[in-house]
Amino acid sequence: MNLSNKTAIVTGASSGIGISFSEKLVQKGTKVYGLARRLNKLKEIQRELGELFIPVEMDITKAADIEKWIKSQFNDSHTPDILINNAGLGTFGNVDDLSIDDWDIMINTNLNGVFYITKHVVPLMKQNPNHCHIINISSVAGLLGNPQISAYNATKFGLRGFSEALFKELRYDKIKVSTMFPGSIATHFFGDDKEASTHPNMMQPGDVANTLIHLLETPDNLLINEITLRPLNPKNPDSQ
Repeated sequence: MNLSNKTAIVTGASSGIGISFSEKLVQKGTKVYGLARRLNKLKEIQRELGELFIPVEMDITKAADIEKWIKSQFNDSHTPDILINNAGLGTFGNVDDLSIDDWDIMINTNLNGVFYITKHVVPLMKQNPNHCHIINISSVAGLLGNPQISAYNATKFGLRGFSEALFKELRYDKIKVSTMFPGSIATHFFGDDKEASTHPNMMQPGDVANTLIHLLETPDNLLINEITLRPLNPKNPDSQ
């Protein structure tokens, strides 16, 4: 796909790799609708990236709000080319300590939200005369289970299954579906204090975003449906 003059929707665009995804797309000449709950942060990003980045205040767990926005923004002659389902969160702990609310918010954000927006974007992509691409951001936690992340595992394993079925469902409609399974990235995902929760051996958001751009720019009849990204040496260099 030639990304110039294309239209993308990026969820979770106000932080972490969502910002990097949006930045790399804008640099390629793509119009990006950046969705997140924090409108003030999205407006800050727009000031940095320019008018090709369009802030959209949105909670992806609100199905009716997503449907209303998509119907107001797009139509048969104005369709999205790219959907990046990036929004996600994790709360960790033993299963007997995890609250019902924590379970529900992970399911609603990491899994239901992906379905809500994809359900309404797919019919528009089917009307698009060009090839389109949906990229779902999972995690290495979608490939293997580990103690104290059982709920997060469940959402990311579920996203893998959803993506696998979706790619087979949509491939003959000229819609690619890819899933990225990144390991540890130097973002605020592990806590608000970035310096305390990250270290130099983690992957950098810009490098992960470059990989996403590579997936999008592959030839029309070439699909990379799954890709795993890990730091070569994941250990904190400051640890003893």
